[in-house]
Amino acid sequence: MPVRLRPADPAVVGPALARFRDGAADRDDLRLLTKHLLALLVAKAPGGAVEVRVPPYAAAQCLTGTRHTRGTPPAAVEMDAATWIALGTGDLDWAEAERDGRLLASGERSGLGPLLPLLTVE
Repeated sequence: MPVRLRPADPAVVGPALARFRDGAADRDDLRLLTKHLLALLVAKAPGGAVEVRVPPYAAAQCLTGTRHTRGTPPAAVEMDAATWIALGTGDLDWAEAERDGRLLASGERSGLGPLLPLLTVE
């Protein structure tokens, strides 16, 4: 059984986000921030209608509706960690990321823009 995503301790999120914004984030920072923001997304919009993939770090299902259990989900969003972190913190707008080809979103309800940002840190 997979481990559930949980929000990370703010004492480690803040410094990791600062390193990310400074361009000095390492793989551990990217993993931490990716999983933290996915946990916040799942808490904000629980369900299994849309799968959000941020390889190689994590994937999560969100939004109420039809839940998939195997194979390709009816709605999926995929992007790299830097894009997900920028979206989740409000440093990047969903429409801009979509326009620039920084994410792939397919299926009904895969536009997550209205749920973002998940975290705002000055």
